[in-house]
Amino acid sequence: MLGKLNEQQMEDLLKRQVTGRLGCHADGVTYVVPVNYIYKDGIIYAHSAQGHKISMMRKNPNVCFEVDEIESIFRWNSVITWGKFEEITDIDEKQQAMQAIIHRIMPLVTTPAGHPSHGIADNDYDIGTRVELIVYAIKVTKKTGRFEQD
Repeated sequence: MLGKLNEQQMEDLLKRQVTGRLGCHADGVTYVVPVNYIYKDGIIYAHSAQGHKISMMRKNPNVCFEVDEIESIFRWNSVITWGKFEEITDIDEKQQAMQAIIHRIMPLVTTPAGHPSHGIADNDYDIGTRVELIVYAIKVTKKTGRFEQD
């Protein structure tokens, strides 16, 4: 049976997952890439090093974001959101967002050493020395959710 997720089911799925797919479009090119994230109060928070997706989102801040939960080919949930990219420059807000992301993904990390690009390292001074972290928010303006269950 196919169906639509209600508002609470969509919110729960966005909060439950840790990796989603970010879609951006600029200069006639569409780019979709997986990112680690957290979701809070209608905002997706993520981070990245400078690269293709950041350049594209700076040119066109309108993005799409998708998460799913797949148990089998006939049992899954999926949410697609649309929103606007905003780079976080305020140091306090940036630090709070990174702490929330680290707190969320740390239980999934088996060897934290050597992951400074994710803000996870044995030594605080390693963070930001190898890769400049860009922290950003996607303010969700619209979302839709679907499911299939056998």
